[in-house]
Amino acid sequence: MHAAPRHLFVPDRAWCTPDGAGAPFTIDRAADPERWREAAYADAAIVTQVDDGAGDPASGEGMRTSSLSAPGAVMSFLELLAPRDHDRVLEIGTGTGWTAALLSSRLGARRVTSVEVDGRVAERAAANLREAGFAPDLVVGDGEEGVPARAPFDRVHVTCGVTVLPPSWIEQTRPGGVVLFPWMPSFGDGHKARLTVTGDGRAIGRFHGSADYMMLRSQRSPGFGDLDRDGDETRTRLDPRTVTGDSYGADVAIAGMLPDVLGAERIVRGRPVLVLVDEAGTSWARCSYRAGADDFPVVQGGERRLWDEVEAAYLRWVEWGSPGRDRFGLVAGPEGQRVWLDRPSDVI
Repeated sequence: MHAAPRHLFVPDRAWCTPDGAGAPFTIDRAADPERWREAAYADAAIVTQVDDGAGDPASGEGMRTSSLSAPGAVMSFLELLAPRDHDRVLEIGTGTGWTAALLSSRLGARRVTSVEVDGRVAERAAANLREAGFAPDLVVGDGEEGVPARAPFDRVHVTCGVTVLPPSWIEQTRPGGVVLFPWMPSFGDGHKARLTVTGDGRAIGRFHGSADYMMLRSQRSPGFGDLDRDGDETRTRLDPRTVTGDSYGADVAIAGMLPDVLGAERIVRGRPVLVLVDEAGTSWARCSYRAGADDFPVVQGGERRLWDEVEAAYLRWVEWGSPGRDRFGLVAGPEGQRVWLDRPSDVI
């Protein structure tokens, strides 16, 4: 970190979002250089682009599409990556270039390849890296395709959220190599996933704590659509807050059993609800929270009964003994991607 000073990768104007406590705020190097420098070395993410470049990131408004991740998050991923002296690393998502600089300082720039989908972001990263004294191989392109011309790699380090691991990353990693990425399933929280590539075209590994990253552009969520639709009304005795908030490990199990179901807490008609939709857009559901209630209202519509499916998946997790997240893992390969419990052969 001393070899790649973080302030060299902070734009003059941006939006600082502290990890944990503290409200986000604008940083402006010209207007308040002291606060700008404090933000550069705080454990805070700094939003550097919104709306794919159409908005002003310093305003705090718009969809966040590129950032300089918080140092704590960056270090926890790099420690899991555990690159060896001779490793060749592919980074997916150059961003500001800071992680590419850290990898270059550790391995030498000739062993680092970084790909960025946004040409303007890549141009700024190249300038930042030049100022910091590093010259890794920078590629402008779709990170989902990897960089086959530079393969094979020993490590693939992904700096954006991924729901489905692209086969190209496995194909471009030598057997025994590692693919490290933020697994951001449709349901529940994100997770650090560290998979090792096998000799038969698969990658197998476990989860190592939480992660919350901007999505790979080609895998952005389709969203929830209209949250206030009419449908069939039923009731459930299962508190939706138990499913979403009190069940460390249930989120992984539900995401594994229902990989195409999106779930999130939202406000509808002034009340908090659990909203569910399927990625195909054919079905939806919402379950309302009510303090002290004996049961909870459910509204469902479309071809499937998504709340019934989520409830059944949650109760199946309970029947397994409510295993925590550390007992789950992921296997990806030609047959697709599946979550497993305790051992890779026990896919759920």
